[in-house]
Amino acid sequence: MNIHQLSVTYEERQDRLLLRLNTQDSQEFRFWLTRRMCSRLMPAIDQSVVRLEAAQPGVAAADPAAKQMLTELKRDAFLQKADFSTPFEAKAQQLPLGDEPLLITDAQLNLQAGGGLSINFQEKVPDAPVKSCQLNLQASLVHGLIHLIQQALVKADWGYTAAPAAAPAEAAPSEAAAPPRYTH
Repeated sequence: MNIHQLSVTYEERQDRLLLRLNTQDSQEFRFWLTRRMCSRLMPAIDQSVVRLEAAQPGVAAADPAAKQMLTELKRDAFLQKADFSTPFEAKAQQLPLGDEPLLITDAQLNLQAGGGLSINFQEKVPDAPVKSCQLNLQASLVHGLIHLIQQALVKADWGYTAAPAAAPAEAAPSEAAAPPRYTH
């Protein structure tokens, strides 16, 4: 899937965030993110992007504060050249996940060997088959996704605050630890 655009909006009537992405081959994927899911997912995505940026070739950031600073520099550089003014094109020819957005109840994050982040969104509903969608995002798209979700969280007024600038060393997850898994 070649992602063309991302959009995150707050839907007041649903009291949820609607994450939409369209692909270069005119497919659109839609996901509902609840307040509870965002409160669990955002810190994990923030930690993952720090680890992703620190793992880039030629990067020598040993301590958590240096890794966080590197990530902020990369995010700032991306945001300066990113196009957030072009409206989301809602003219999908295909909706592979159906007409209704997936209500995300589970998310697994995995760093990829090639330098990307894999996010597996799942909707688990009793007495129904599990629906899922895996997104493979490069670091720049992860920064864009974080930025869009943070903007929508401000509009939602859910009281979300971003993670502190530098986490203590003992709180940093080890590289060999199992990938984070979050359930709604």
